[in-house]
Order: sequence, then structure tokens, then C-alpha cells
Amino acid sequence: MLEILTVEPGSIADELGLLPGDHLLAVNGEPVNDLLDYLLEEPNESLRIEIERSDGESWQLEIEHDSDDPLGLGLPHPEPKRCGNNCVFCFVHQLPRGMRKTLYVKDEDYRFSYLYGAYVTLTNLSEEDLQRILKKRLSPLYVSVHAVDNLLRQKLLGKHVPDLMPLLQRLVDGGIEIHTQVVVCPGINDGEHLAHTCNELVSLTPGIKSLAIVPVGLTGHRQRLPELRIHTRQEAFDLCGWVEKRQLELLEQLGTRFVFAADELYLKAGKDFPSLSAYEDLAQIENGIGMIPQFRSYAAEVLDTAEPLGLPSISLVTGISAANDIRLFTEKIAQKCGFDLRVHVVENHFFNGYVTVAGLLTGQDLLDQLATDSLGEVLLIPDVMLREGEELFLDDIRVSDLGAQLNAQVEVFAADPWGLWDMLDTLAMEFENPVMEFKSDEDIA
Repeated sequence: MLEILTVEPGSIADELGLLPGDHLLAVNGEPVNDLLDYLLEEPNESLRIEIERSDGESWQLEIEHDSDDPLGLGLPHPEPKRCGNNCVFCFVHQLPRGMRKTLYVKDEDYRFSYLYGAYVTLTNLSEEDLQRILKKRLSPLYVSVHAVDNLLRQKLLGKHVPDLMPLLQRLVDGGIEIHTQVVVCPGINDGEHLAHTCNELVSLTPGIKSLAIVPVGLTGHRQRLPELRIHTRQEAFDLCGWVEKRQLELLEQLGTRFVFAADELYLKAGKDFPSLSAYEDLAQIENGIGMIPQFRSYAAEVLDTAEPLGLPSISLVTGISAANDIRLFTEKIAQKCGFDLRVHVVENHFFNGYVTVAGLLTGQDLLDQLATDSLGEVLLIPDVMLREGEELFLDDIRVSDLGAQLNAQVEVFAADPWGLWDMLDTLAMEFENPVMEFKSDEDIA
């Protein structure tokens, strides 16, 4: 049973007379225990919902609706199950003090894996959870493997855990598709261990759909934590080469490349990226795999269609990782469109260590490093720097605060070439047709 928190005005639920405070008991005979139960049933075009009104009255409603037309109910989001692992590379353990409390929460929840693509180790999965996954066909799931040798996996997770392979076998036998990842720690789970892990996962195809090879990420806040290091340039080069060789073998064997290396490894290695088509359906793009090849493809499309824009001087901020590609694209777009577009590359002093992605930059680093720069009329911020759905950086500095302290108009854009083009086009229209400030007769007098 879930309490209805909100009802969207004008929605189906509103027209049926449902109200905040009512309780949703079941949909199509299936009890609703959490948001996931509801989301699984809502797309059905025929719905039978059971409601308990706030006054205790019971309702049963028959609803016919389009599968893509939501009912308009706002239901509570489930609290995440907590992670009980003590991973040697856990990023949460490497956070500095003083950040908002939610950033220190380690979640490990198969529901979030299904809903949002979050990677989980499945170490807290109960038999009841497993049966729910199988019954409700919660597929695909995203699983952090790290190693299939159980002793090594226990070392990496910092916890005694059961063997993962039998669990993966049960899931794929039950029709669940799984995307996997290995966070590679040099000298620990690479080399022969990585080859063994890959081979074991290949044995569970086609249920196991892909394997992401991701380098360990280290901040400058690893006091009293296990000693780890990042890949050298040569190690990254060799690892990318191993992945590409394995891809050719698996493409012939399975019809898919299956294993993919993170963009960060190619950047570290100074190695040319594969073509965008080599990333197949980009199943691991949210894991930082294929993002730069996709960026380059989108950039070429934008440059083909771009036209002159009447814009003043504009600045754009980014992190170190993608700086070269962003500079190359912005130089071309500025030249073709006829305006000044400057790229400001900000280093991550907050996390220190080896964190170079734009998505982990803080507002304070932007304030410190842009304070003396000439920013032009507008400063553009990619949305990956902000908390999803909010204009808030990791350190709780707001976009409005950033603009006020830098004395600049700050705009947030979707972090890809088309998102940037849409923002530039919007700004061009605003500068071409500025909003008139109307004055009263008293002001004029």
C-alpha cells in the first residue's frame, strides 16, 4: 500500500477524483508495495486499481488509457537499500568532509539498477529479492563484477560474499539480461584475472550482454585507505589493445564485441578511438564508454547545419578530460557562426588526485579559477556539473550564486554538441530580440 502524495491537475487520476492522502492498494490484482510495483503495471492499457480513500472508503476503478499516458499519480520514492561492502576503490570513502550528507550514502539496490541503470554488486540480494526479479522480469540489470574469482572479489569488495557466478547463472536462466562492469585496479584484478573474468562472463552470453572495462578512480582524499594506483600511459595503451583484440575474437564468435574499454582509458593511452559503430548500441555510454566518439559524431552533424549567429563574446567551462574535443568543436562552430567562443578548462582542486571529468567539478573550483578571467556576456555550464533536476553543484553552490559572484549571465546547456547548439541558437534569438523594459508614466516623468 502506497500513499498518494500528489495528483497532477488535469490528469486521468484528477478526473477520477483521486486525492493526495488516498492509498493505492493494488493494480491489476498485483499488490503495490513500492513505486516499482506501480511503474511496472502503469503502462498496461487496461488497468484495474484498488484505492483506499483517506476516510477509509474502498474504491475499485477500471481505466483504459494509452500506454504512454501516465495516470498522474505522485508516489513516494523508495529509500535505497544500503551497501554493506567496503570496496578498496569505493569513491564514497574518498570524498572530502563537509559535503551534503546524501553524497555519503552508499546505495546497493537492484530496483535502482533496473530503474536507472545503477551498478550493483548483488551482495545484499535475498532469495525474496531474486524471486521478485525473476517474476517481474526486471531486465536489464547492471552488475559490478570486478572479478569472478571469489577470493579476489572478496578482497576487492572488502567483505565475505558468496560466489557470484551461480547467481548470474540463475538470473540469465530466468531470462534476465545483464550488463556488467569491472573496475580495473592495476596489479590486482587485471592481466590474467581480467582475462578469466571476461571468459567466464562470455560463457553466460547472450544473457550477459556486455562488459565494461573501467579504470579505477582515485581522489586526493585516500587517507587510511588501501594503497591503489592509477594506470600508467603504457598500461592504459596495453589494456585498450587487449580489449580491441578480444573484441575481434568475440565479434567472430558471438556476433558482438561484448567487451568495451572506457573513454578514459583511451584518453590516458593517447590512443585513437574506435569508430562510433564499434560501440554497437552504446549500451554502456552512461558508464563513460563511447561518449567521445558520439560527441564527435554529433559535432560533425552540428557543423554541417550551423549558420551565422548574431552573438556577443561567450565563454564555456569544462573539465580536463574532454577539453581537447570541446576546444576543437567550439573553435569550428565559432568560426562558422561568426562570434567569439572561449573555452575555460577548470581543474578539480576539490577532489584533488586524478579526477578530471566535468561532472565532478564543484562551484567553488569554478569561482576560484574563473574569478580573474574575461568571461564575455554569457558563461555556459554543462548540465552534467549539476545535481539532476536542480541548479546545484556538488558543494551546494547554486548557479545563481555563481553568476552573482562572477558578475556574469550563467546559462546551463545539455552537455553534447546539439545541446550547445540549441543554447547558442536560443541566445542568438534573445540578443536579437531583447525583452523591452516597460516604464510607467511616473518613471518617464
